Amino acid sequence: MNIQQNLSVIQSNISEACKKKNRKPEDVKIIAVTKYVSTETAEDAVKSGVEHIGENRPEGLKEKYEVLGDDVTWHFIGSLQSRKVKEILPYVDYIHSLDRLSLAKEIDKRADRVINCFVQVNVSGEETKHGMLAEKTLSFVDNMKEFPNIRIVGLMTMAPHSEDEETLRSVFSTLKQLQNDIQSKHYEFAPCTELSMGMSNDYEIAVQEGATFVRIGTSLVGKEF
Repeated sequence: MNIQQNLSVIQSNISEACKKKNRKPEDVKIIAVTKYVSTETAEDAVKSGVEHIGENRPEGLKEKYEVLGDDVTWHFIGSLQSRKVKEILPYVDYIHSLDRLSLAKEIDKRADRVINCFVQVNVSGEETKHGMLAEKTLSFVDNMKEFPNIRIVGLMTMAPHSEDEETLRSVFSTLKQLQNDIQSKHYEFAPCTELSMGMSNDYEIAVQEGATFVRIGTSLVGKEF
């Protein structure tokens, strides 16, 4: 697998998607999801030009951080148990899976700095997905004013595994509308300038609908285990 070639293809696809919506490609950041690959492959990705790494497990985050350190920006993108918060905070730059009050309390209590967080929204309402329902998101974000160590930088969602473009587009556009609603509040603690949405199979649609971070694993770094 040639990660550099994969990255080039993905960057080209993002540029084309941006062109359709008069967006700037540099406003979309690629997170390499390295859950299913070795630390060596993650190193190869960084050497190939990847600047953002996303991990789903605290153990994987720590393991790869110990090798790559601050050469990249670190994203925790998996479901996060409250008892695991203390394990990831020393290493992480962004948490993409804030979805409940108890987790916010734990992050705020354990953090020694302001933590950039995405609120995870279950736009599709699927029972198998984590995240809060769209209609509860505004009140949840408003509650974040109680936690000085949390900064809501954006929203995150996972679309259904579907080949139907309109279904995917609807999920992503709903998240974008939620972002607009939050931004209209002008919260200092929740600038909500970012949208984390789109993966290997749907990132081009996500970019067209406003994604600023796309989370790409298989199409970029493959799958080893």
